[in-house]
Amino acid sequence: MKIRYFNCTVITMNENNDIFVGEVHTQNDKIVYVGEPCEGGVFDKQYDLGGAVIMPGFKDCHCHSPMTLFRNYADDLPLDTWLFEKIFPLEDQLTGDDVYWGTLLAVLEYLSSGITAVGDMYFLDDHLAKAMADSGMRCVFVKGMSDLGKNADDVLQNCEEAYHRINGKYPLVRYDLGVHAEYTVSRDLLKGAGNLAKKLGENVGIHLSESKKEVDECIEKYGRRPAFEVASHGTFDNGGLAYHCVYLDEDEMDLLRDKGVSIVTNPASNLKLGNGVAPLCKMVQKGLNVCIGTDGPASNNSLDMFREMYLASTLQKGMTGDPSAMTAETVLKMATVNGAKAMRLPDCDCLAVGKQADMVVISLDRPNMQPLANLQKSIVYSADKSNVKMTIIAGNVLYQNGYFNIGIDDQEIYKKCNEIVARFVK
Repeated sequence: MKIRYFNCTVITMNENNDIFVGEVHTQNDKIVYVGEPCEGGVFDKQYDLGGAVIMPGFKDCHCHSPMTLFRNYADDLPLDTWLFEKIFPLEDQLTGDDVYWGTLLAVLEYLSSGITAVGDMYFLDDHLAKAMADSGMRCVFVKGMSDLGKNADDVLQNCEEAYHRINGKYPLVRYDLGVHAEYTVSRDLLKGAGNLAKKLGENVGIHLSESKKEVDECIEKYGRRPAFEVASHGTFDNGGLAYHCVYLDEDEMDLLRDKGVSIVTNPASNLKLGNGVAPLCKMVQKGLNVCIGTDGPASNNSLDMFREMYLASTLQKGMTGDPSAMTAETVLKMATVNGAKAMRLPDCDCLAVGKQADMVVISLDRPNMQPLANLQKSIVYSADKSNVKMTIIAGNVLYQNGYFNIGIDDQEIYKKCNEIVARFVK
């Protein structure tokens, strides 16, 4: 199907940061034209965007989709209490069906926030992958391996089997490797994950230095900071992603940069759990690839990339005392281009011929977007989810003007999720 999107401002996010009034044409899942307004041509469908912005969709590089089921359940707690006393016991009760419906609920929220690709870490892999595939969402699933109460070899074997079982099954879902965190895995699993990554030609994602307590306990137990402890077992030998990184020191930043590890910041979750603010300015100065994630809806409690972008910028200004720090342009790149790089989605980074048709249309005809002084600043500092007009993934319009087009009724999703929650949340 060939589709024309016209009467819009195109923010390409390409290397030249080209922004112009023009149009975008797609054919099936690819972009086939990005340029000035043009007349003529034969199209199966045309969308007059009414002066809106069209740009690459946002990349949520770290989330836990099924945790929509735990939204607003265990709030106002420190990370270790929240995780070990509240969340882990609930997760032990989840079924594959629960994960499927909780993931679909998250997909609705992603789409309404202009998110076109997610980096999801969870378990019950097949059910999450199916939910993503059924809804048309692009997903890089990162297996959150942990061997608490389990055998490391068994965990690694199960991961490798799922890797081969799921990869290639769905066109928009990829299965990658990950370990939950330094403090929830054995050293055998850290080493095994690195070896498996090298064997499969993949890299490893991990929660890293999220809290001061985590860092202090790692130093006390192993005599070194978490990034060095994880790296010492070969976990990062093939690169990877490190989530949170609130308490990285400069030596750890250098290590992760040299290992080819991308940093995924999750500002709202880090604030809500009382963990602090990641030193993003220093990371960027050191040449790290920094991108953005929402983290899970049980610790955020929203899957809103506009809020994350705003916080990623303004928190750095507040922490450094420098209002010029972490510009809107830098943050918008983190949410798009850098995210695509971190998730190894090179065809989803910008609007250009041959790239995937993963796009968001942002309406400008709302009070919060007027006057139109600077579009990139408006998107980061002023926009919110109400400005999302359309979300397009692989050429398919999955969200338009408040309505979802994923082939599954949103009211049915809400009903199922409330039934699930009633079973175990009192």
